[in-house]
Amino acid sequence: MTEQNARKWSILAAVTLVSFITNVDATIVVVGLPKLMQGLHITVVTGLWTITSYIITSTVFLLPAGRWSDVIGTKRIFMIGLVIFTISTALCGFANTGTMLVIYRFIQGTGAALALATATPIIVRAFPQKELGRALGINSTSWVIGSIVGPVVGGALITSFGWRSIFFVTVPFGIIGLIASAIVLKNTSAAVKAKTDWLGIITFASGLVALLLALSEGQAWGWSSAAILGLFAAAVVLLAAFVAVEMRVKQSLFDLKLLLHGHFSAGLGITMSYSIGYFATTFLLTLYLQGALHLNALDAGLLLIPLSAPQLIMGPLGGTLADRIGPARLVLAGVFLLGIGGLLLGFVGPRLSILAIVVPQLIMSAANGLAWPSLTKAVLSSAPREQAGSASGMFFTFRNVGMALSMTLALVIAELSVPPAVASQAFLGTAGVLSAHIQGALVHSTDVGFRSFVLFYLVALLLGLFLLRPHRAKQASVESQSSSVESQSSSM
Repeated sequence: MTEQNARKWSILAAVTLVSFITNVDATIVVVGLPKLMQGLHITVVTGLWTITSYIITSTVFLLPAGRWSDVIGTKRIFMIGLVIFTISTALCGFANTGTMLVIYRFIQGTGAALALATATPIIVRAFPQKELGRALGINSTSWVIGSIVGPVVGGALITSFGWRSIFFVTVPFGIIGLIASAIVLKNTSAAVKAKTDWLGIITFASGLVALLLALSEGQAWGWSSAAILGLFAAAVVLLAAFVAVEMRVKQSLFDLKLLLHGHFSAGLGITMSYSIGYFATTFLLTLYLQGALHLNALDAGLLLIPLSAPQLIMGPLGGTLADRIGPARLVLAGVFLLGIGGLLLGFVGPRLSILAIVVPQLIMSAANGLAWPSLTKAVLSSAPREQAGSASGMFFTFRNVGMALSMTLALVIAELSVPPAVASQAFLGTAGVLSAHIQGALVHSTDVGFRSFVLFYLVALLLGLFLLRPHRAKQASVESQSSSVESQSSSM
């Protein structure tokens, strides 16, 4: 193995470790929420804000982080993000009030955004095009392993050492990630020279915060309340102002010219629909298993492993296949199978059937392993190399907004059948014994939820057809310039 070859795999290992710890931390917090609420004597609303605050800032700062990585350099932004994440994680463990914990989670989300927005461009620049899908597939397994390890380790830690340990356990790995990154990552020079688009950041951040705040608090404040309607109106005005600013500013935060790339814009649409359809799966299954069937957290967690475990194999395999046959077909195949799995979950009954729960999850997990690395490659490979950070920031911003919409729509669907307080408590695993009527309503709401989200997979599937057209149209051009592409094989 040559030195250059060894270095790129070392870079992948360092970046993947950081991806792993950020996802472990996210899943551990979900598992530990009931104990955390008890320990800090906080309400369900405040407890949910420990999750929402992280999502908001990790979404808001994705675009600025992507832009800063293009201007300042990916290593610098990646390292700054990891430092912020590690320090704020430790502070979360020392929090004595719910308010302080939410503030620290806001900061933690900022650090995660800086690291996340630069992680993928680092991989893109380190690997040649023919190996990029494989590298992204390997990196995606870190999120899968985190999804498996988080609930198991979190449950053990909380039982033995209390809720604070779920934050402290992450800190040593953050330090290891910092040391490894400092050694193996290159000090990339700035790709472009530009001033920070602060007006774009302010309008985008304010609009997105207003939107996510409305989505996250809609059930508590009332969807038709003046506060929620005002937040939605503010979100529309601010995001419209953001677009107007980006059309006029010279060095924009959100490069609207990237949307002229048909492959890229179609990929963003797929990403949004895909995320809305997929990320509510765990919520709906938790509502069904713990809320309707009264399983404890451990048993429910074990039944959720099939949603993650197959991706340990399918993630790298999907990335490798994307390198060999192209990502478009794999995206289409994966999204189709996700729809099949979601549809099967839409017919669970009032009694637990292991096969009815496990088989659809296995299908969805394998499908996600095929589709997500392929989608990541399809989207990011369609953007110019010098805009890798901006493209990555836009990609993950669409993903996170889709996640927020997914959770909100799932909760809205659940609330159509059961009172909001019962739905929230069922999700947290704190609901008491439910009446037969409420239990039946929960089963019905999860069935309707899964069937409804299949529609978003259908939208993603239709948008996926557009990936074939640009790919084919550019094929002759790509072949005619093959020597040039090979000489710059480490580009996007």
